[in-house]
Amino acid sequence: MQLRSACRGLAVILLFASATLHAQTEAITAPTTPTSADSPIDTPTPPPIKTALTPHPIHLANGKSFSLNLPANFDISVAMQGLHRVRFFAQAPDGRIFVTDMHDLSDNTDGVIYILTGFNAKTGKFAGATPYLRHLHNPNDVAFYTDPTGQSWIYVPLTDQLVRYKYKAGDNAPTGPPQVLAGYPAYGLSYKYGGWHLTRTVAFGRWNGQDRMFVSVGSSCNACVEKEEVRATISVMDPDGKNPQVLAHNIRNAVGLRFIQSKKTLYATNMGDDQLGDQAPDDTMFSFQSTDPLNEDVGWPFCYYENGVEHPDPVFGKLPQAHCTAGPKPYATFAAHSSPLGLEHFDSAATPSLAGSMLVALHGASYIRIGTGYRVVRIPDATRQPEDFITGWLANGKVNGRPCGILRIAPNAFLLTDDLDGLVYYIHSKS
Repeated sequence: MQLRSACRGLAVILLFASATLHAQTEAITAPTTPTSADSPIDTPTPPPIKTALTPHPIHLANGKSFSLNLPANFDISVAMQGLHRVRFFAQAPDGRIFVTDMHDLSDNTDGVIYILTGFNAKTGKFAGATPYLRHLHNPNDVAFYTDPTGQSWIYVPLTDQLVRYKYKAGDNAPTGPPQVLAGYPAYGLSYKYGGWHLTRTVAFGRWNGQDRMFVSVGSSCNACVEKEEVRATISVMDPDGKNPQVLAHNIRNAVGLRFIQSKKTLYATNMGDDQLGDQAPDDTMFSFQSTDPLNEDVGWPFCYYENGVEHPDPVFGKLPQAHCTAGPKPYATFAAHSSPLGLEHFDSAATPSLAGSMLVALHGASYIRIGTGYRVVRIPDATRQPEDFITGWLANGKVNGRPCGILRIAPNAFLLTDDLDGLVYYIHSKS
């Protein structure tokens, strides 16, 4: 345990983060979240109103046609096509929308960060996508932070390192060299020890009266006792990477992070392991507040959830360090292998069918026969029980897409990526 503690202290120095802050953009009304990572406290809202889902036809340039089902008072359009493995969004201080593209499922250096340009609110489409950075090592995430001096930064977490560049409004490429903030393990995709979970995710928030940043790094394996303390963690630190602390460890693969300032809470989606069958374990979503203890043990690989109930792992649960009742409990749970990724919160300004709830993109089970995920769910703050909001990406055994990243761009509107067909959707309320 002394060695574990010492290594963890060293490893957190490797962790850095990035911002998920919103501003204004071309013909898009952004949420009122200042780039200082501070915002007013949201007022309580009643639970969202449940509504039936109705089919909306989708026609893609590649010839695919299918229907996506969403509430009748919402509309959906294909806002951008022709990308590849498009993942997570960020809105720059000048209002432009940035999105990452990991190119494909391989461990590669062909990733791109795009600026989505020329949005037309009437058609719900972007005119184009301008490359901002190319030849990136699996860029899952991108984010912005403006420091107290007024300097804006763009953060780019890659498989092997996290870098940041100075950002100036209107830039179509960095004007200076990157600052390398951290190095991460990068073993490829051998699926032996270390060859898992290539993505890194970052977020910013106001934490105990200070701007802080958070970073998640996934596990090195499907199920194992980690050898590297940086793995399967979320850490919190200053925006320049100083004063790092482990917020949570033994959290297997927290790909989605979102800090909701109105709640002073960091939310993290997390994927369970794969060796317990088709019905277990639950995928999970956790929440963390500044009043929670640091270095919380979330429980993987020693414990897992099934139907919301915690159980000891049949193998790892027998080890001395297993203590399944001691860690934090999930904010919400999802069906096994749903693969929760991006998430976004909608406050009291939203339409009643969204107000006071979180949307989470469920990427979908790797094996189609399992059939879980392939949808966007709504999680009301009041119940924390997922409800379908968009379905249809898996229909009659056919995969029509895999939802991934979500970005709220107005009280009743958001963008959504599909990293299977390289799409960006625009979803908005009709009223």
